[in-house]
Amino acid sequence: MTKPMPKWLTKRYAILWEELKDKKFSFSKAKETLKETDDKRLSVILSDFKKHGWIEVELDPESSRKRLYKLKSPAKAIEEIAEGGI
Repeated sequence: MTKPMPKWLTKRYAILWEELKDKKFSFSKAKETLKETDDKRLSVILSDFKKHGWIEVELDPESSRKRLYKLKSPAKAIEEIAEGGI
C-alpha cells in the first residue's frame, strides 16, 4: 500500500519521474539522474521509496547481484493513498 512521503523524498521522486517516468532503471541511472555522489544515501532513498510503496524492485535478469527499479505513477500512488483512508 502506498503511503505519503516526506517532502525531501518527494522532491527526489519528482526528479526521477520527470526523467524516467515508468521505465525500469538501474541504481547507476538513479545516481546519475539525481546527481547523487553518496551510494549509501542513494540506497536509503531507494529503500524509503520502497517502504512508502512508490517504487517496485526486481532482480536484474542479467546479474542477480543488481536490482532494477520502476516508479509507480503519481496518479496510481495518490489513488492508493486515498483508498487507504489516510
